[in-house]
Amino acid sequence: MRLRHAALAAFGAFTLLLTVPTSASAATGVFEYAYHGPNGGTQHADLIDPAGAECHNIPEAADPSASEPAHSPRNRTTATATVFTEPDCEGDYFSLRPLTGRGSERLKFRSVVFSS
Repeated sequence: MRLRHAALAAFGAFTLLLTVPTSASAATGVFEYAYHGPNGGTQHADLIDPAGAECHNIPEAADPSASEPAHSPRNRTTATATVFTEPDCEGDYFSLRPLTGRGSERLKFRSVVFSS
């Protein structure tokens, strides 16, 4: 009888391990932002299911000498998004809550990191 209970407990623990997500998983969802294109008009882009705990330079805004910062972020991911004024997640920063976080055109940034 005890062996059966021990086996059931071990099976239950193993099943629970399979269902717990790992901490380094990607943020599920879309991070949207706007930037000024080469013709000066506003363009829109996004990061889909970005990796968590990893700095993402915004390709269209990463070079301060060649481009303006990105703006108007919309965090529609399951993780907190922290945007930074400089590339490589440096400089001043602002956090956007999961799923509903957003910033206006005045929020300028060049990189972002997502909580894991």
